[in-house]
Amino acid sequence: MLSIKRVYENRTYDDGYRVLVERLWPRGITKERAALDAWYKDIAPSDSLRKWFSHDERKWDEFKERYMDELCGNKALEKLVEIASQTNVTLIISSRSTYNNAEVLKYIIENYDEFKRRCEGKM
Repeated sequence: MLSIKRVYENRTYDDGYRVLVERLWPRGITKERAALDAWYKDIAPSDSLRKWFSHDERKWDEFKERYMDELCGNKALEKLVEIASQTNVTLIISSRSTYNNAEVLKYIIENYDEFKRRCEGKM
């Protein structure tokens, strides 16, 4: 099972492997409160893409395309896909917006073969 949860929500048993998928540490959250198994900064959108997007719903479709392009060949993504094939994974974010990188990551992980084919076409 693959799910998304805000870092401000409490950890639950079915979260499984909890991984923060943000480039920046969430404000006001201690490591203990976050209860993470990992922090994959390198899987988050680049600073320039994150700033350009700024959770603007009108830019969502283009953001998804640009972000997927950034993730082609990303080793952290490959590792996360492997983990997700073996256990529950919860992608942890700080954003309140439903337009966020975790939604894209969830789609990619659930459709990884399709994503790899897409990347082959870009290289």
